[in-house]
Amino acid sequence: MPMDALCLSAVRREAERLILDGRIDKIHQPSRDEILMQIRSREGACRLLLSANPARPRMQLTERTRENPAEPPMFCMLLRKYLTGGRILEVRQPPMERLAELVIEATNEMGDKVTRRLILEAMGRRTNLLLLDGEGRIVDCLRRVDVDLSQENARPLLPGLFYKYPPIQTGKLDPGSFTETDRAALLVSASPDTPADKFLMDHFLGLSPLIAREVAFEAFGEVDAPVGRDPETLLDKLAALLDRLQGGQVQPTMLLREGKPVDFSFRPILQYGPGTENRAFDRFSALLDEFYQAKENADQVRQKGQDLIKSLNHARDRLARKLALQEKELAETQNREENRIRGDLITANLYRMEKGMKSLKTENYYDPECREVEIPLDPLKTPQQNAAKYYKAYTKAKTAQEMLTIQLEKGAAEKEYLDSVLDSVSRAEGERDLAEIRQELEETGYLRRRGKGKNQMKRPAAKPLEFRSSSGLRISVGRNNLQNDKLTTKQAGKWDYWFHTQKIHGSHVILWTEGEKPDDQSLHEAACLAAWFSQGREGKKVPVDYTPVKFVKKPAGARPGMVIYTTYQTAYVDPDEALVKKLKK
Repeated sequence: MPMDALCLSAVRREAERLILDGRIDKIHQPSRDEILMQIRSREGACRLLLSANPARPRMQLTERTRENPAEPPMFCMLLRKYLTGGRILEVRQPPMERLAELVIEATNEMGDKVTRRLILEAMGRRTNLLLLDGEGRIVDCLRRVDVDLSQENARPLLPGLFYKYPPIQTGKLDPGSFTETDRAALLVSASPDTPADKFLMDHFLGLSPLIAREVAFEAFGEVDAPVGRDPETLLDKLAALLDRLQGGQVQPTMLLREGKPVDFSFRPILQYGPGTENRAFDRFSALLDEFYQAKENADQVRQKGQDLIKSLNHARDRLARKLALQEKELAETQNREENRIRGDLITANLYRMEKGMKSLKTENYYDPECREVEIPLDPLKTPQQNAAKYYKAYTKAKTAQEMLTIQLEKGAAEKEYLDSVLDSVSRAEGERDLAEIRQELEETGYLRRRGKGKNQMKRPAAKPLEFRSSSGLRISVGRNNLQNDKLTTKQAGKWDYWFHTQKIHGSHVILWTEGEKPDDQSLHEAACLAAWFSQGREGKKVPVDYTPVKFVKKPAGARPGMVIYTTYQTAYVDPDEALVKKLKK
């Protein structure tokens, strides 16, 4: 669910206990829509994430480390200038609003203490992050909004303007403070046939559809019951929910279907029945980290890898057109025997021919029935030259067939290589992985080499993914073709085991045997990792070939990651995310 005002309130309280009175040590902007602050307080060091991504707006403590860009964006530099070293005085949330506000005491250019505010508006597509000065003016914001001031409720968000809170929805009540008079008016005005969840959404602020349905389920045992069945009970259940929330009685809960996260809340959700699992967490930070991790990684790769994907798709399209033309030319060479026969028939009939003839009619002795054929001639050429022309066309077609066959084989190998690089991009986990893939494409000539800026940081090369089998053996998984090459051809010993999905693009996986014969469980777990880190991740019974590294060879001139192997065995395994997490070091 999008983080509604109630859930944000629970998450804010968890963060407040750790960050209040804390000092902001460092500020990073790992992605376009995220700010990560490292805070040091009496409770210890922690990280506070402010996400202004319209699809995932939230404030949370996080335990995940995020990879930072080589050069910090301008908004990050601005926050560092004004907030680094500042002390967090207060964490606010207007009643029933999806808005979190940090009040920070910092120092200005003169060394004087000033109060600044950092505001996260977690409001769907209007999500924004704003820095305000002590007078309430906007210093800058993540997304500048310029609107026509003549419009009703216009709220421009531009540097230098005074900040105003988003307008409150008219006609709706704060469920935490509505009076008995409000309650009586609601009961009188309620249409008995209105669904209970719709009634709650229409009359109260800050409720998400999920929570409105859950309150209706608690009241009536079903989510689509009409409010007229018992409106008093419905309002009592809502009041009880808010009392528990205000009293800190929350349980961070993730909802899963078929083992996959689909939603989360600050309490167990029972409306879906046994088909949906409620998994409890001790902290919202752990819940939100796990819920958003896969989605955020995929989004970051899509954003940062768009140029790579575009270049690879362009190269694949160009290669496809080239292969189509070559296949067409190859098909045309299949008629080359007709040219040879025409040359032979002209040679056999030279005594009958004269220069200037436009055609030759003769019996085709290659035909079992010796039917007559007519052979077109060039009247400007002698009979011998006409025969030579057909022999030359035959030889050219024969040579073309040989060369085109070779070129088509190379083209197919190149297509396989490009597909493998696209697979590596889809599994990249951050900017460092994408940088290595870019380096690979530059070395293979698909991208131009980029000049290094004076201030550009040189990143250390990423290491392969590391796992431990149940019996303690180390398992390494290549992140891209360059790592695959290095693992298989340079680092692995001849008695270590190599794994790769059969005829499916994926990572090279090495099971380090330490000179001993590996146990069956370790072999099975390494095969599962090879299936998971491949295009067969969503399949069942994925074929994985494995063999000692001494049987794996890299042909001369082959593209990165391309090898041949012999004397192998094949295991059919199910990719298992739970097993991957269990084996992760």
